[in-house]
Amino acid sequence: MKLIEVTNKSINRKFLDLPVKLYENDKNWIHPLDKDVDAVFDLKENKFFRHGECVRWILVNEKNETIGRVAAFINRKTANSTEQPTGGMGFFECIDNEKAAFMLFEACKKWNQEKGMEAIDGPINFGERDKWWGLLVEGQDLEPNYCMPYTKKYYINFFENFGFKNYYEQYTYSMPVQSELPDKYFDRAKRIARDPAYNFKTYNKKELEKFADDFLYIYNKAWAKHGGVKGMAKAQAISIFKKMNPIVDTDIVIFCYYGTEPIGFFLMIPELNQIFKYLHGKFDIIAKLKFLYYQKIKKTCRKMFGVAFGIIPEYQGRGVEGAIIIEAARINQPKDKYDIFEMNWIGDFNPKMIHLVSSFGADIVKKHITYRLLFDSSKPFVRAKIID
Repeated sequence: MKLIEVTNKSINRKFLDLPVKLYENDKNWIHPLDKDVDAVFDLKENKFFRHGECVRWILVNEKNETIGRVAAFINRKTANSTEQPTGGMGFFECIDNEKAAFMLFEACKKWNQEKGMEAIDGPINFGERDKWWGLLVEGQDLEPNYCMPYTKKYYINFFENFGFKNYYEQYTYSMPVQSELPDKYFDRAKRIARDPAYNFKTYNKKELEKFADDFLYIYNKAWAKHGGVKGMAKAQAISIFKKMNPIVDTDIVIFCYYGTEPIGFFLMIPELNQIFKYLHGKFDIIAKLKFLYYQKIKKTCRKMFGVAFGIIPEYQGRGVEGAIIIEAARINQPKDKYDIFEMNWIGDFNPKMIHLVSSFGADIVKKHITYRLLFDSSKPFVRAKIID
C-alpha cells in the first residue's frame, strides 16, 4: 500500500470517485456534489486557507487501485487559541481494512505533529462546522441531508481502535410536519399574543439585506461565544442569504420581533439532497436542468430541515421559543408541502437546545461523533464543555 498526495486533477478525480465505489451497493448513500467537495480544497473558494493549510492523500494497493483517502488540515485561528493546539482530519473513506485505515490516520497525525499540534479532531471539515462534520454512528438506515456525512459503520472501530475518543456527539432530530404540537406550546403562543408588540414575519427575498441584518443581530447575541461559535460579520450574513435565495421557501424562514427589534428566528430550507440524489455528483448544465425538473415539476423535495434557531438572551424563557414554533406550524401545516422536518447538528454540549427540540416531539434519528486524538496519551482527555 502507498500514500499519494493529491497534487493534480487526475489524483483529485480518484479522491472524488472512491466513495462512489465504496457505496455503490448502499441504497441510502447520496453522491455529494463534486463541486461542494472541491470547494473545500480550493484556495480561492475556501477562506480558511487565509489562516490555515491543508494536505490530502489517496491510498492505493499493489494494483494501483484507490482503497482510501483522507485530508489533514490546520485552522490556525482556533488551533493555537487553547493550551492544547489542535488540528484536524476529515474526508476519510477506506475499504474495510484496519491496516489501510491506520496508514491514513498515521499520515494525518504525523503531518499535524510536524505543524506543532498536540491533538487532532476528526472527521471534521476544513471550513465551517455545518458541513462534513462528524462520523455517522447511528442512522445509516436513512438518507443523509445535504453536506452531512454519511459514513460506513465499520469506521467506528477504526477510529476508536486507533485511539480517538468521543469529544462530543451531534444529533439529528426528526418529526412528521403534520405532528400535533404539545398543548404547552399553544399556551405559550397565546401568552405571547396578548402583547401586541410581538410580531412575526416570513422572509421576503426583495428585502435580503434587511433580513440579513436581523439574522446577524440575533445570531451574534444568541450564539456568538457559545460552544466555540464565533461572531459573524455583516458580509458573511449577506453571503448566507444570497446563497440561500435561489432555493429558499419563504414560508419556512420565520423571524420574531418585539416592536421593531429582531428577537428570534427559525430558519428552515428544503432538504436539497432529495433532488441532488438524481444528479450523481454533477452540477453542469444538464444537471441544473434536472434539478429544476425535480424541483418544479416532480416536486420531489418533501423534506425540510432546520438550519438555525435562535432567541436573543433577553427573551429566552418567556415563551418566544414555543410561539415561533407554533407560527411555523400555523403557516405550513395547511399547505402540506412537506412530510418530514429534520434538524441537524445539535451538540450534546447544548442541553437547552436538546430540551427544546425534544419538547415539541422530535426524536433522534441520526447520531454523529466528533472524535479527538491526543498525541500524548498521558495527558487527561476532556470532553467538550457544556454550554451554560
